[in-house]
Amino acid sequence: MKPLWTSAEIAAATGGTASAEFAASGVTFDSREVAPGDLFVALSGEATDGHRFLDGAFARGAAGALVSVETPHPSVRVADTTAGLEALARAARARTDATVIGVTGSVGKTGTKEALFAALDRASPGSAHRSVKSYNNHTGVPLSLARMPAATRFGVFEMGMNHAGELAALTRIVRPHIAVVTTIAPAHTAFFPSEAAIADAKGEIFQGLEAGGTAIIPFDSPHRDRLIAAARPHAGRIVTFGLGEGADVRAVEHVAIGTGGTFVIAQLGDRELSFTLAPPGVHWVANAMAVLAAVDAAGGDLAQAGLALADLPGLPGRGARTEIAIGEGSALLIDESYNANPASMRATLKVLAEEPGRRLAVLGEMRELGEASDRFHAELAGPLGEAGVSHAILVGAGMKALAEALEGTVDFVHVPDAAAAQERLLALLAPGDAVLVKGSNGVGLAAVVAALAERG
Repeated sequence: MKPLWTSAEIAAATGGTASAEFAASGVTFDSREVAPGDLFVALSGEATDGHRFLDGAFARGAAGALVSVETPHPSVRVADTTAGLEALARAARARTDATVIGVTGSVGKTGTKEALFAALDRASPGSAHRSVKSYNNHTGVPLSLARMPAATRFGVFEMGMNHAGELAALTRIVRPHIAVVTTIAPAHTAFFPSEAAIADAKGEIFQGLEAGGTAIIPFDSPHRDRLIAAARPHAGRIVTFGLGEGADVRAVEHVAIGTGGTFVIAQLGDRELSFTLAPPGVHWVANAMAVLAAVDAAGGDLAQAGLALADLPGLPGRGARTEIAIGEGSALLIDESYNANPASMRATLKVLAEEPGRRLAVLGEMRELGEASDRFHAELAGPLGEAGVSHAILVGAGMKALAEALEGTVDFVHVPDAAAAQERLLALLAPGDAVLVKGSNGVGLAAVVAALAERG
């Protein structure tokens, strides 16, 4: 099998000097994730210096390293390893003929990226590549590009931001042929004066579009026209998606089914596609329309995309559903522990509302919401009540406003941290319950999910 990178290719891409010949089959900057044959990129950051972990990386089987200091290990030495990783990413992008798709949004970008990869890979197994996890920032995006084999046919890359200007830089590295914006919602509002400003920052993704590229925009968004205006100078074609009449790719019918998914009839111009969508919730119907729009723009197989959407698994931290042993029976765990903002909280509470039996919610505070944080938290009281939640466990100081708003309505308890939430939840859970666990990643609710998942 052809290696992903040789030491000579890495040196040429980065302007570095190779200390020895080696061939790498993968790339990583986390020494704990090194697999045999990987190139380990020793990034130097504010918190730590990757060069400290060179010995550990090679003990795990690294083939070589990208470094900025002398080392006895096989390596390519550059002046700055962060700049070197970006240069390697640009070289990976330059050497491929792949159709490249960029995905951003306040909500749904990781799920949409994974669904899009599944749809393209199903029609052409092994020819699609995507960014893993949520590697969507100034180091994660270059890493994901550097990992892309030259023979890739479709590349799908998630791009995130929490400040203006970040996406403009990332999209010029990715240079997508197709750029997708999922949902615009209040997220990182501590860094933006308004939701419109968030839309403007997300619209930066279009600045990197290749000539004649396609911009895919949410039709039902109040910021639709703002996004269209941002795309128009850069896109050869603009496609809208959504549920509303007038969308270019539209769900003309969607009906929840007993398995927890949704039966969908989608219309793309004069074409119609019927399929079952595995993940539950209307928000996922909209995500699926974005996926179909991107597959169509990429020249992919829509029928195979429909089959892939029917088989989509839940992502850990983003909707994975697990039956856990409780007493003589079981309870349903809905894992949304990776992230949270007001829009995604509302969407997942609607999903919880569809579950039979008693409904419990473990909700961690939503971070980076700035001065409006208390209001956004308090406004969750309505969706909690509408979802028929029997008991809510509110986690973190930021949930104080919601606790005050719930007084005299939903039964709740307000706890300081994930450990206390876990203790309370285990005391409450009974067979037949459905429990939603959701909060900003920094709250640490993934530990609650892990503890529950161990039960079976």
